Amino acid sequence: MIYQANGIGRIALIGMFFLSIWISGLFGQSPSYSISVPTGMTGSDLLRMSQEGKHNDVALLAPQAIAKNPQDVDAYIGLAWSLNALKEYAKARDIAKQGYSKFKDPRLAQALGEAQYYLGENEAALANLQQYLAKFPEGSKTALTFYLCGELFVRMSKLNHADIAFSTALQYNPSNARWWARLGWVRERTARYIPALKAYEQAISLNPNLEDALNGKSRMLAKIED
Repeated sequence: MIYQANGIGRIALIGMFFLSIWISGLFGQSPSYSISVPTGMTGSDLLRMSQEGKHNDVALLAPQAIAKNPQDVDAYIGLAWSLNALKEYAKARDIAKQGYSKFKDPRLAQALGEAQYYLGENEAALANLQQYLAKFPEGSKTALTFYLCGELFVRMSKLNHADIAFSTALQYNPSNARWWARLGWVRERTARYIPALKAYEQAISLNPNLEDALNGKSRMLAKIED
């Protein structure tokens, strides 16, 4: 059964309680009271909530759902993805590792790779992110995963690889101005000035105030005119 809140509902109550619980330390100190997982809520509901951006709610409810049903892979995925969204990268890494060891699900590999990217574990992050892309080339995390691979290639000084990864990410999400600016930067570093200019101009068309793109365009115009 898909859980939906009626009236103020349980989800509204969760939102009211969350701040004080989070401050007390969701994964550290025990709060003075607890919220039970609503009857009928499953990992698929939690995963859907994570995809809808209800990350605080998922972070609160998913550990309880996992404790009740340790075989619910979607609860692990939703929790790991929401923890990454909340920038709780060490916790996301831990829950993704725990879940992946049980289920070998590439979506947990993605969550693990994303956490490892932010924690500076570059080679492990790249391997896990690529595992997700191999299995889910059209998945909900595909654009972000290609972008993160691009940034990892930049860290590894593999700029041609980064160009390919950023370009692919933008095929899935062409409205991201910052990603266009990063593509321009990579092309600039490989002396591909006209393609870099085009990337910077695309970024500016999406966000006329993006300073990195404006500065990059100026540099490319100077290079081309020389």
